[in-house]
Amino acid sequence: MEHTEGKPTWQEQRTRFLNRVAARRAARARPATAFLSQPEPRTIGTFSKGRQLLAGNFLFAGFLVEAPDSSPWDIRMPAPRFEEDLHGFRWLDDLAAVGDLPSRRAAQSWTWDWIARYGRGRGAGWTPDLTGRRVIRWINHAIFLLRGQDADASRAFFAALGAQTIFLSRRWHVAASGLPRFEALTGLIYAGLSLAGQETHVAPAVKALCKECNALIDKSGGLPTRNPEELLEVFTLLIWTAQALIDSGRHPDAPLEAAIVRMAPTLRALRHSDGSLARFHGGGRGMEGRLDHALAASGIRPEPHEGLAMGFARMAAGRTTVLVDAAAPPTGEASVNAHASTLAFELTSGRRPIVVNCGPGATFGETWRRAGRATPSHSTLGVDGLSSSRLGVVGLGRGRRGEILHDLPSEVRAQFSANAHLVHLLAGHDGYVATHGLTHVRQLGLARDGRALEGEDTLGALNEADRARFERQLTATQLQGVSFTIRFHLHPDVDATLDMGGYAVSLGLKSGEIWVFRHEGSSRLSLEPSVYLEAGRLKPRATKQIVISGRVVDAACQINWTFAKAQDTPQAIRDIVRDDDEHLSDD
Repeated sequence: MEHTEGKPTWQEQRTRFLNRVAARRAARARPATAFLSQPEPRTIGTFSKGRQLLAGNFLFAGFLVEAPDSSPWDIRMPAPRFEEDLHGFRWLDDLAAVGDLPSRRAAQSWTWDWIARYGRGRGAGWTPDLTGRRVIRWINHAIFLLRGQDADASRAFFAALGAQTIFLSRRWHVAASGLPRFEALTGLIYAGLSLAGQETHVAPAVKALCKECNALIDKSGGLPTRNPEELLEVFTLLIWTAQALIDSGRHPDAPLEAAIVRMAPTLRALRHSDGSLARFHGGGRGMEGRLDHALAASGIRPEPHEGLAMGFARMAAGRTTVLVDAAAPPTGEASVNAHASTLAFELTSGRRPIVVNCGPGATFGETWRRAGRATPSHSTLGVDGLSSSRLGVVGLGRGRRGEILHDLPSEVRAQFSANAHLVHLLAGHDGYVATHGLTHVRQLGLARDGRALEGEDTLGALNEADRARFERQLTATQLQGVSFTIRFHLHPDVDATLDMGGYAVSLGLKSGEIWVFRHEGSSRLSLEPSVYLEAGRLKPRATKQIVISGRVVDAACQINWTFAKAQDTPQAIRDIVRDDDEHLSDD
């Protein structure tokens, strides 16, 4: 497992220095002394993760540090991302989910240890986004933390909260646009509404948050990054903010309410039948139940989303959902975590994912992160081993650098249709025209009963210029043809075996369902190793992928394939098998 961290630029070092100066000045300011209102916890933790923390197993950013009977702040930090996760205090949600006396004592001990070591403006946690994230947790779980504490401990707690509030009021604007800035502003609003003496921060923070909503959340309720999990995180923060304003007797500003209304139907459209999110553009499936909880908390019951949702096409029938990346990838700074996943899809039956994308690999190091962004890590077609978009290093402003997507498809089209038997999607992109003269067209048809997904992938040279480019590539291969591969990455819980003499693949799900994959034509079918990159694991999970490989020797090539439930598989199966929640074994 490789973990690399880039050397900070001069501008990043300057920002960190100014953050430290602002943090130490804030620590000397007049502290908050009490809550204006009794805060209610809104963040959700995981019981099993809380139990692991109590056992001394600290799993953050793909690293496991075993330190029983130790404070997390005594740990030798294996990587900056590990340290940042600790300072963000999301783990407080998990301890609160356990909720017993040992978990409360651990939460109190670790929190007041942080105050003693870092509360005066020291440490890696004094960035606007981490401070906002931490403040939200401290306020959410204040009753849990303060129970049984003496007056001195309470004064220290409120002093630290007040210092962080003042820091946020002075430094929120240096947080990167997007989720980091939403976290910083939400934390500032939370603190201003909750803490005595901090009320003056609320109005300017709400105004800034509304400005971010107008700038980043488009008319269809999407983000420039097209990251479904990031959209859920921002949506959740906005709901928390709106509810906190209502609880304090204020009415949420119109841009804030409008953003929530726009986002809710988009998130519903990005929901698989198992309640998880589609894994695209740096986003994972999300914590179990989080999406449904956020949608319920919004109180919005939108009509079914028509057309694309943040560039994704959703097809649903019976107990089956298909989600397709059917728009151009993000561009510029918004693409720093984006993937070359154009026309990739995911397929889920009931509670069981079948076809997936490999997912984001950032927690396993830069090598896995880059690999996860490439087209071969997605369930789509690739030409000659190339990605449909390429990666390039550029400056991102404020001295930051990152790998954004470039050489993107210039045209991506998608069209829905339906008849009595199928829900149909026709989509295409020109990401391989510049290199090979070939346009990729993908047609998907989901049966009305959800029992079959029919697919057709076509590669073609559509005009004279494209045909000339394709002929040059064909000549370079000595007329052997341009190679292509169509990959279908399978979820690790799918039991896949080659069948019918190598002409089909049988897929057994934990629910008991049996699906069968078949294809038509002379292309080669194989079952090959793959990986499933899942946050919260120690290492990538081994899985398999179905691969169709062949060569294009004419100006057009068509490959047909199907995923279908076996005939003897019932329409509905009672799926009572529980998923394993423990991630430390990673067998």
